[in-house]
Amino acid sequence: MVEVRDYQSPVRPTWCKGCGDYGIWNSLKLALAELDLAPHEVLMVSGIGCGSKTPDYTHVNGLHTLHGRSLPPATGARLANHEMTVICVHGDGDGYGMGLGHMMHAARRNMDIVDVVQNNRVYGLTKGQYSPTSPAGFVSKTSPGGAIDRPVNPWSLALAAGATFIARGFSVDLRHLIEILKKAIQHRGYALVDVLQPCVSFNRAYAYNYYQPRVYKVEEEPGYDPADRAAAWERAHEWGDRIPIGILYQAEGVPTYEDQVAVLRAGPLVKQGFREWTEEDYAVLRSGFM
Repeated sequence: MVEVRDYQSPVRPTWCKGCGDYGIWNSLKLALAELDLAPHEVLMVSGIGCGSKTPDYTHVNGLHTLHGRSLPPATGARLANHEMTVICVHGDGDGYGMGLGHMMHAARRNMDIVDVVQNNRVYGLTKGQYSPTSPAGFVSKTSPGGAIDRPVNPWSLALAAGATFIARGFSVDLRHLIEILKKAIQHRGYALVDVLQPCVSFNRAYAYNYYQPRVYKVEEEPGYDPADRAAAWERAHEWGDRIPIGILYQAEGVPTYEDQVAVLRAGPLVKQGFREWTEEDYAVLRSGFM
């Protein structure tokens, strides 16, 4: 029986007091423990940012990568051992900025990876520059006159790319976020979990007092069906006085990328032995160059 303390690391977080990353960190550990997944069965991959320190603060297989580049090595790890639960944990600057192209391809390929994006709508680690999800007009050190960029919409982009699981959580509502994360981990295919993560130091305009009166759970809306792609598209563009959280969209039964790789049917690559090439193998290889 796995307990949450099995995921405790001797390294303690250095996040600011009140940071929303604490809620995400604890929700991840609780979700994994409640699913009875042992730390050695999980790989947590991150990029660069405040939230990307999560693998260091968690007793789990961890891999820190370059800024915006967490999904490619996570994909490689998943293909090398598709019995491993692979979770990416990074921020909106990492995931929706330099890493946005990787997100789109992971979604269209339907890689069986959970992609947790801690969305605080600012570059917190580098002390407050505007990020891809910052609203137009956002005043920062690099945009003293207000950001002129329009913010990206991760829900609509993921839906358009073919993601089979799209959800949003709120780092304050731990039990709700834990249930979202559990369902994302159990889902077969690419799962985006965008988490509203208040930054109390560099984006106070979008802190707890902004989100708490606005968020609502889509599953509590009468007649809402997460399998309805058209309804999900409409809900993905809702932002303002009401902000939806919960599972926006889920498509079951879509083959994962791993399902379609013939060599993986014999088991994880890390458990397969080496084989010697035959003359027939070389002939097939040579034919490709003719």
